[in-house]
Parts: sequence; structure tokens; C-alpha cells
Amino acid sequence: MADQPTPRPGILDIAAYVGGEAKIPGIDKPIRLASNESALGPSAKALAAYHAAAADMFRYPDGHANELRRALGKHHGIDSDRIVCGVGSDDVIHLVTEAYAGEGDEILYGRHGFSIYPIVAQTVGATPVAVAEKNLTFDVDATLAAVTPRTRIVFIANPNNPTGTYISRNELRRLHAGLPKSVILVIDAAYAEFVTEKDYDSGLELATTEPNVMMTRTFSKIYAMGGLRLGWSYSSAAIADVLNRIRGPFNVNSAAAAAGIAAVEDVEATARARDHNTTWRTWFTRELTGLGLELTPAVANFVLARFPKSPKDASAAWDFLRGRGILVRKVGVYHLPEHLRITIGTEAEMRAVAAAITDFLRAT
Repeated sequence: MADQPTPRPGILDIAAYVGGEAKIPGIDKPIRLASNESALGPSAKALAAYHAAAADMFRYPDGHANELRRALGKHHGIDSDRIVCGVGSDDVIHLVTEAYAGEGDEILYGRHGFSIYPIVAQTVGATPVAVAEKNLTFDVDATLAAVTPRTRIVFIANPNNPTGTYISRNELRRLHAGLPKSVILVIDAAYAEFVTEKDYDSGLELATTEPNVMMTRTFSKIYAMGGLRLGWSYSSAAIADVLNRIRGPFNVNSAAAAAGIAAVEDVEATARARDHNTTWRTWFTRELTGLGLELTPAVANFVLARFPKSPKDASAAWDFLRGRGILVRKVGVYHLPEHLRITIGTEAEMRAVAAAITDFLRAT
């Protein structure tokens, strides 16, 4: 017998997820643009609901998040019984993987897709398969060509993190139509509320009509509730039933649920956040493009900027910005070492970042 507890084979091969930095030694309040957090913060109504929930802290939450699911169902015009809530959308992504994949199976995702996908695949003993992308955009044809009899799940972040690109409604439907009915298409729509393009589809339509589609959403982005960890999925009744059988019995806390309901219902606050993001993403893109940087066309609340080679490369830019008290995200783990991902913040923050990048590029 081993002289100490031993994890299951493959677990120690997982590269643990690392989030964006939040602190800089010696700087009390850095400009935090590394984690795609909302520029405007949570709705005032969501904050009020969160504080009001404190009085019942000693009570267990509703184990089925019924009121939250009803609010989501009403807001989106969908069947609340097919909604499963979780501790962030990562939670439901873990659940569907745990339920439908295991040893010997394969899970497909875009090469520049969210790094949680290979992590959850390895967690259950499945093989993560990174499919090449085209112009930093999910490639439907390459993905369909990579499907084998061992494929169980295909993950697509639409829009994608960290590239900010998306595929259209027609392409999403073509992807689904080309998959075997036994394969689950998981559409991670964490940034859906920011998108204004007419040909975009969050995946809600497919999840409503197709038995092998699941869409996930989060409250961490436009609703600015990342600290509360709240997300949800929508799928067929059969998939929802499976997820409910294995999820934690009280996986959504009362304060998060109360704030989530208020956030969904405060459509004016959501519209303000979307409008702000569109305005300052457009401005910031124009500023960086004018400096000669290459930006990937983006539809979410961040941009992906490609820097020149050394000495003005992405790593040097990251160091320079950090020295100015500005945190952005390196994306080498996504096979994009020449790029930095920069969240859209407040007007003051975006002007400060643009000025700092200007100084960096023009310095001798």
C-alpha cells in the first residue's frame, strides 16, 4: 500500500486554472482589467437585495433556487424547470462533463478556447482535444472533422474568451447539425449580454429545441456579481434532470440568488452596462489601432491586442503597465504569447491604459 493518499491517475497532470491578478505590491487600488469584470459594478437593486438577504443568513437556501429559476425563465421566455443553477457557470460545466464523459472519451474545444474545458476533461479522465481555429475564431469544419466515435462533448465559448470572436447563428446551427446526436454541444455564452451583432445567437434557441444542446450563462460579467459565484444552464429536461441528480444540494446561496433575481429584473442597469461597454470598446479599439497595434475584432467586454516583437512585446508591455498600476491579462496559456487581453473598464481607466500604452510604444 502507498504510504500516503494518492490521487486518481491523471489528476496531477492538470495545470490548475490561474485567474487574472488583482493586486500589485505597494499600490492600494490598481486598475484591474485582467478578469473581464464589469466596468460599472452591480445594479443598485441587486446590491439592495444582497444586503436584505443577510438577515436570513442562518437559514439554508432553497435547494432548487426556485425563485431565481422562475425569474430567469420569465426574463428569457423559457421553461424554468429546464434551468439548473450553479456556483458560477463553471459549476454546471463541471457537472455536465462529470455526468456524460469519462475514461477513454474525448472532449473537443477550440484551441484558443476557455482553459476550463481541458481542465474538466482531464478531471473526469477524458482526453481534451484542442481543435485548430481560423483567424482566432472557432472553426466549425475543423471541429466536425475532429469528431470520432469517442467524442462525448463539444465546448464552444460564443463569444470566445480570450479572443472576443464569435460565430454566427447559422454557423452555430451548422455545427450542431453536423454532430452525432449522442454528442452534447455545450454553448458557453458567458458574454452574451454584451453582444449587439444581429447575426448572433446565444444558443438559447438550440437549447430549447434540441435534446443534445446545453447553453450556459453567468452573473459574473455584465451583472457584475463575480464575487458571489452564480451561473446557470438551459437544456433539455433530460439533461437538466441528470445535472440535478449530481449537483450539490444547496449549491446556490441565498444572497446570490436574491441579488441574481434583482439583477435580471433591472433591465435598465443591464442596458447601461452594455451601452457603456460598446462606447468604450469602440473608443479603445480606435486608440490602440491608431498606435499600430493589431486588435482582434471583439464583441464582448474586452479586447485582444497583439504587440510587436521584442523589445516592445506583450511581456514588456505587461510589465510596463503593471509599473503604472494597471493589471491586464497575459494569454500565453491560450497559445497567444504575443497578445494581451484588456478588459473594458470605466472611462478614466480606459484613458489611463491608452495613455500608458502610448508611452510604452513611443519610449526609446
